[in-house]
Amino acid sequence: MGEPLIAMAEDGRKWLKRIRDLPLPESVRVMNVCGGHERTIALAGLRTVLPEAVELIPGPGCPVCVCPEEDVFAAMRLALEHGVTVTTFGDMLRVPVNGVPGTPRSLEQARAAGGDVRPLASPQEAVTMARAQPERQVVFFAVGFETTMAPVAAMVAQGMPDNLTVLLSGRLTWPAVSLLLESGTPGFDALVAPGHVAAVAGPEEWAFVAERDHLPVAVAGFTPEQFLRALWSVLRQVTEKRIFLDNCYPEVVRPGGNREARQWLATRFTVIDAPWRGLGVIPRSGYALTEGLREHDARHRFPDAFVHNAHPHRGAMPPGCGCAQVVLGRLRPTACRLYGHPCTPRQPVGPCMVSDEGACRIWWSSGRH
Repeated sequence: MGEPLIAMAEDGRKWLKRIRDLPLPESVRVMNVCGGHERTIALAGLRTVLPEAVELIPGPGCPVCVCPEEDVFAAMRLALEHGVTVTTFGDMLRVPVNGVPGTPRSLEQARAAGGDVRPLASPQEAVTMARAQPERQVVFFAVGFETTMAPVAAMVAQGMPDNLTVLLSGRLTWPAVSLLLESGTPGFDALVAPGHVAAVAGPEEWAFVAERDHLPVAVAGFTPEQFLRALWSVLRQVTEKRIFLDNCYPEVVRPGGNREARQWLATRFTVIDAPWRGLGVIPRSGYALTEGLREHDARHRFPDAFVHNAHPHRGAMPPGCGCAQVVLGRLRPTACRLYGHPCTPRQPVGPCMVSDEGACRIWWSSGRH
């Protein structure tokens, strides 16, 4: 296929050479938490030019992939049974749920069945939408990690119309990594942490990887050059046996993160134990609206849509789907027996084939069929 990095800037070639010059052990497994990093790796062809000893493992950084199935199901019920306008980020529309044959299995199919489901690109669009139709109830199905949740918290802080409520399905990134490390079999030897999350929460959020679990960790940006710089850092830590947290994205990530964004998150949301699809409940890993904002909480305004026994497959992936293990870095996308047949971006069976941050979708789109 030629030199995948032919268009890479000289800075990227420099970091690649530094990596190749390291006295690496026989095998080093590096987990990249973020779907954005996985996309950079795939599109730049980094796996084909790195030393054979280095294995890059996609991790749990896809909020669409881990969004609880029961939340998707509740959003579908709101649109189809409660006459509510449901709006959410575009990639959530195609996330499939387990369902009775012949009934809608995604928000996209719920829209085709007559539900008022609309995609949006930013939280402020939900406010505009609600104000444009004050006679109608609007629910914003908000899914994402810290980077996405900060603008949602800002939207709440700035005030919402009475007819707008939020179905909050936000998650924190680090607890899933902590869960892997605490399992005793994390499956990786070093970690590259997401720069955009660290820009909000601060790089210190990832210090536990080095201090508690004694693994190299570096915060990375999203160009191939920036990722390689962080990768070199963790590999150097491995070879020198000197473990620390390295902020390799200082042009964006500052100590303490974005204080205003953190203030919005702390005052509008509370951190709760939360379910991750296919993974179960992870302690202190989810966001919920504070008690003072109950009037804007869709779970409070429409309790009938959230009756747990209304959905018999709570938390489950589709039969045969390996998405949960892919998210945990324990299964490569191509090793899932559904990958490519029948699961493709056109006909996704599992959520990892839907989102641009899902490892299966990224691998397929980069030509790994």
